[in-house]
Amino acid sequence: MRSLTEKQIRTSFVNSTLRERKELVLPENFAALDWDRLEYLGWRDRKTPAMGYVLAEIDDELVGVVMRQADAAVRRRAMCNWCEDVTLPSDVVFMSAKRAGAAGRNGNTIGTLVCTGFQCPANVRVLPREAYEGFDVEAARGQRIQALELNVYAFVSAVLKGR
Repeated sequence: MRSLTEKQIRTSFVNSTLRERKELVLPENFAALDWDRLEYLGWRDRKTPAMGYVLAEIDDELVGVVMRQADAAVRRRAMCNWCEDVTLPSDVVFMSAKRAGAAGRNGNTIGTLVCTGFQCPANVRVLPREAYEGFDVEAARGQRIQALELNVYAFVSAVLKGR
């Protein structure tokens, strides 16, 4: 992901009000982010922990999505729909996002199961176990990174369908 400024981030959100964009809190470690190791930028709001923010590049356009965690907890250990990690170091929660444009203003939403703290970029970089003799762990990691990019792209594109 390319390096972003605060202004770029605040103006990129497609499913939020001007007030929500002004009040959003950037991630604590914003100045120290390793942009080369991020397929997307995601973080939880420190003031309102049920809120999350995701930024991704969709067809060379920076798109920000405001997400909200569902009140109900996932009843059993679930797999993140984005990183598809089955040995997650963190929990998975259901997050929903209003669709962009008129659809979102009319209450149309989309949801997904995602890592609680949006740790997917770190999760996919962990080398998998060698499944068999000659298994290419680096190629497997590359496939996981690519799958993450595609899964986030699909979700954010679905949010954009409302515009």
